[in-house]
Amino acid sequence: MDKNNLVLIGMPGCGKSTCGVIAAKVMLKNFFDTDLLLQSLEQSRLQDLIDAKGTEYFYEAEEKAILSLNIEAAVIATGGSVIYSEKAMEHLRSIGKVIYLHLEYETMMKRIHNFTTRGIVVKQGSTLLDMYNERLPLYRKYAHGTIVCDSNTVEETVEKIVDLYNKL
Repeated sequence: MDKNNLVLIGMPGCGKSTCGVIAAKVMLKNFFDTDLLLQSLEQSRLQDLIDAKGTEYFYEAEEKAILSLNIEAAVIATGGSVIYSEKAMEHLRSIGKVIYLHLEYETMMKRIHNFTTRGIVVKQGSTLLDMYNERLPLYRKYAHGTIVCDSNTVEETVEKIVDLYNKL
Protein backbone atom coordinates (compact mmCIF):
# COMPACT_ATOMS: atom_id res chain seq x y z
CA MET A 1 0.00 0.00 0.00
CA ASP A 2 1.21 3.48 -0.80
CA LYS A 3 2.10 5.77 2.11
CA ASN A 4 -0.39 8.40 0.97
CA ASN A 5 -2.18 8.69 4.31
CA LEU A 6 -1.35 11.35 6.86
CA VAL A 7 -1.50 10.11 10.45
CA LEU A 8 -1.74 12.64 13.30
CA ILE A 9 -0.58 11.66 16.79
CA GLY A 10 -0.26 13.72 19.95
CA MET A 11 -1.55 14.63 23.39
CA PRO A 12 -5.20 15.33 24.10
CA GLY A 13 -6.04 18.86 22.95
CA CYS A 14 -3.21 19.20 20.41
CA GLY A 15 -5.66 19.48 17.49
CA LYS A 16 -5.55 16.06 15.84
CA SER A 17 -9.26 16.02 15.01
CA THR A 18 -9.82 19.76 14.59
CA CYS A 19 -6.79 20.34 12.36
CA GLY A 20 -7.13 16.93 10.71
CA VAL A 21 -10.55 17.71 9.25
CA ILE A 22 -9.33 20.99 7.78
CA ALA A 23 -6.06 19.47 6.52
CA ALA A 24 -8.09 16.75 4.78
CA LYS A 25 -10.13 19.41 2.96
CA VAL A 26 -7.00 21.34 1.94
CA MET A 27 -5.21 18.16 0.77
CA LEU A 28 -8.26 16.66 -0.99
CA LYS A 29 -8.18 13.61 1.26
CA ASN A 30 -10.79 11.82 3.33
CA PHE A 31 -10.81 12.32 7.10
CA PHE A 32 -10.85 9.41 9.51
CA ASP A 33 -10.97 9.57 13.31
CA THR A 34 -9.91 6.34 15.05
CA ASP A 35 -11.71 7.36 18.28
CA LEU A 36 -14.98 7.39 16.32
CA LEU A 37 -14.11 4.01 14.77
CA LEU A 38 -13.47 2.58 18.24
CA GLN A 39 -16.75 4.00 19.58
CA SER A 40 -18.59 2.49 16.64
CA LEU A 41 -16.97 -0.94 17.00
CA GLU A 42 -17.53 -1.02 20.76
CA GLN A 43 -20.95 0.69 20.68
CA SER A 44 -19.79 2.83 23.60
CA ARG A 45 -18.44 6.28 24.32
CA LEU A 46 -14.71 6.15 25.05
CA GLN A 47 -15.03 7.25 28.68
CA ASP A 48 -17.83 4.71 29.29
CA LEU A 49 -15.63 1.99 27.78
CA ILE A 50 -12.70 2.92 30.04
CA ASP A 51 -14.97 3.12 33.11
CA ALA A 52 -16.73 -0.18 32.40
CA LYS A 53 -13.92 -2.37 31.10
CA GLY A 54 -10.68 -0.72 32.21
CA THR A 55 -7.59 0.62 30.49
CA GLU A 56 -6.12 -2.71 29.37
CA TYR A 57 -9.33 -3.63 27.51
CA PHE A 58 -9.38 -0.13 26.02
CA TYR A 59 -5.80 -0.47 24.72
CA GLU A 60 -6.57 -3.88 23.16
CA ALA A 61 -9.77 -2.60 21.52
CA GLU A 62 -7.93 0.46 20.21
CA GLU A 63 -5.14 -1.70 18.78
CA LYS A 64 -7.66 -3.98 17.08
CA ALA A 65 -9.47 -0.98 15.56
CA ILE A 66 -6.20 0.49 14.22
CA LEU A 67 -5.05 -2.83 12.78
CA SER A 68 -8.36 -3.08 10.90
CA LEU A 69 -7.61 0.14 9.00
CA ASN A 70 -7.13 -0.46 5.29
CA ILE A 71 -7.60 2.98 3.80
CA GLU A 72 -5.82 5.26 1.35
CA ALA A 73 -5.70 9.00 0.68
CA ALA A 74 -6.90 9.91 4.16
CA VAL A 75 -5.96 12.10 7.08
CA ILE A 76 -6.18 9.86 10.14
CA ALA A 77 -6.61 11.41 13.59
CA THR A 78 -5.68 8.90 16.29
CA GLY A 79 -6.51 8.64 19.95
CA GLY A 80 -3.76 9.96 22.21
CA SER A 81 -3.06 6.52 23.68
CA VAL A 82 -2.42 4.78 20.33
CA ILE A 83 1.34 5.02 20.92
CA TYR A 84 1.10 2.40 23.67
CA SER A 85 0.66 -0.25 20.95
CA GLU A 86 3.78 -0.96 18.93
CA LYS A 87 1.72 -3.09 16.51
CA ALA A 88 -0.77 -0.28 15.91
CA MET A 89 1.98 2.30 15.39
CA GLU A 90 3.94 0.09 13.00
CA HIS A 91 0.73 -0.43 11.01
CA LEU A 92 0.07 3.32 10.89
CA ARG A 93 3.67 4.00 9.85
CA SER A 94 3.31 1.41 7.07
CA ILE A 95 0.23 3.11 5.59
CA GLY A 96 1.13 6.75 6.08
CA LYS A 97 3.38 9.55 7.19
CA VAL A 98 3.07 10.06 10.95
CA ILE A 99 3.15 13.65 12.21
CA TYR A 100 3.34 14.40 15.92
CA LEU A 101 1.50 17.54 17.04
CA HIS A 102 3.49 18.56 20.11
CA LEU A 103 2.07 20.54 23.03
CA GLU A 104 3.75 21.58 26.25
CA TYR A 105 2.03 20.23 29.37
CA GLU A 106 0.80 23.69 30.43
CA THR A 107 -0.80 24.26 27.02
CA MET A 108 -2.56 20.89 27.16
CA MET A 109 -3.96 21.76 30.59
CA LYS A 110 -5.26 25.11 29.31
CA ARG A 111 -6.94 23.52 26.28
CA ILE A 112 -8.65 20.56 27.97
CA HIS A 113 -11.50 21.19 30.37
CA ASN A 114 -13.44 17.92 30.22
CA PHE A 115 -10.83 15.42 31.41
CA THR A 116 -13.33 13.24 33.25
CA THR A 117 -15.68 12.79 30.27
CA ARG A 118 -13.33 13.06 27.30
CA GLY A 119 -12.09 9.48 27.24
CA ILE A 120 -8.47 10.17 28.18
CA VAL A 121 -6.68 7.06 29.35
CA VAL A 122 -4.75 7.72 32.54
CA LYS A 123 -3.46 4.64 34.34
CA GLN A 124 -4.75 3.99 37.86
CA GLY A 125 -2.74 5.97 40.38
CA SER A 126 -1.21 8.21 37.71
CA THR A 127 -1.63 11.94 37.23
CA LEU A 128 -2.06 13.81 33.94
CA LEU A 129 1.56 14.93 34.28
CA ASP A 130 2.62 11.26 34.64
CA MET A 131 0.64 10.44 31.48
CA TYR A 132 2.25 13.38 29.64
CA ASN A 133 5.79 12.39 30.64
CA GLU A 134 5.17 8.73 29.80
CA ARG A 135 3.76 9.45 26.33
CA LEU A 136 6.23 12.12 25.23
CA PRO A 137 9.12 9.82 24.20
CA LEU A 138 6.68 7.43 22.48
CA TYR A 139 5.24 10.18 20.26
CA ARG A 140 8.78 11.20 19.31
CA LYS A 141 9.78 7.58 18.65
CA TYR A 142 7.02 6.90 16.11
CA ALA A 143 6.75 10.27 14.35
CA HIS A 144 8.20 10.88 10.91
CA GLY A 145 8.01 14.60 11.74
CA THR A 146 6.97 16.95 14.56
CA ILE A 147 5.11 20.27 14.70
CA VAL A 148 5.11 22.41 17.84
CA CYS A 149 1.54 23.68 18.21
CA ASP A 150 1.46 25.66 21.48
CA SER A 151 1.12 29.17 20.04
CA ASN A 152 -0.37 28.29 16.64
CA THR A 153 -3.87 29.08 15.47
CA VAL A 154 -5.73 26.16 13.89
CA GLU A 155 -4.98 27.61 10.46
CA GLU A 156 -1.25 27.89 11.22
CA THR A 157 -1.10 24.30 12.42
CA VAL A 158 -2.96 23.09 9.31
CA GLU A 159 -0.53 24.98 7.09
CA LYS A 160 2.43 23.43 8.92
CA ILE A 161 0.88 19.95 8.67
CA VAL A 162 0.42 20.25 4.90
CA ASP A 163 3.95 21.66 4.42
CA LEU A 164 5.58 18.96 6.55
CA TYR A 165 3.57 16.17 4.90
CA ASN A 166 4.76 17.34 1.48
CA LYS A 167 8.40 17.36 2.65
CA LEU A 168 8.34 13.90 4.26
